[in-house]
Amino acid sequence: MLGITKNWLYFSKVMKTLIVHPEDKTTEFLTTIYATLKNKTVVKGGIFKTELREMIEEHDRILMLGHGSPYGLLSRGQFPHAGLYIVDELTVSALKNKSNSIFIWCYADQFVRRHGLSGLCTGMFISELGEATYWEFEGINQWLIDESNGRFASIVSKYINEPLDILYNMLLIDYKLLAKTNPIAKFNLDRIPRKCSANI
Repeated sequence: MLGITKNWLYFSKVMKTLIVHPEDKTTEFLTTIYATLKNKTVVKGGIFKTELREMIEEHDRILMLGHGSPYGLLSRGQFPHAGLYIVDELTVSALKNKSNSIFIWCYADQFVRRHGLSGLCTGMFISELGEATYWEFEGINQWLIDESNGRFASIVSKYINEPLDILYNMLLIDYKLLAKTNPIAKFNLDRIPRKCSANI
């Protein structure tokens, strides 16, 4: 218990956190995750990829949130000359030195594994009605998706200053409660990998 307390103090009082969350109304629910964090820098756009790499190196913990693919976190047109992705193979070298990053976008697990990175990540994650339709869900309404999004973000926020293994375990426990009645939450839960990195 003493070790957990020390980790909590380390995460909450000392650690400098960089949040990369491209401006996008469809992922605003993710702002809950970092709303109460102290000692944070939030980047939603307006910087070059070279600047971002420098910022990654200067911070202790990196949170990357939004829409993406196995190739990275989409820039959503918010970053000058970034191309399609703001986090991609060009930022990998800076991320390799971080052991407690959080990667939340669709298929982030494939990106993390391909590049040998460390942290907590998601697989395919339904956060919009169009995605539910693509995966052939029937009878799904926006309310169920909003419920899933809100609960997921709330759980991650609650345990964000815990070591990643505790965050991961509590996410599984708490999100599973919703997954019993919400098929979108169940879909997402089933795709949160246990072995996203060697640290978990």
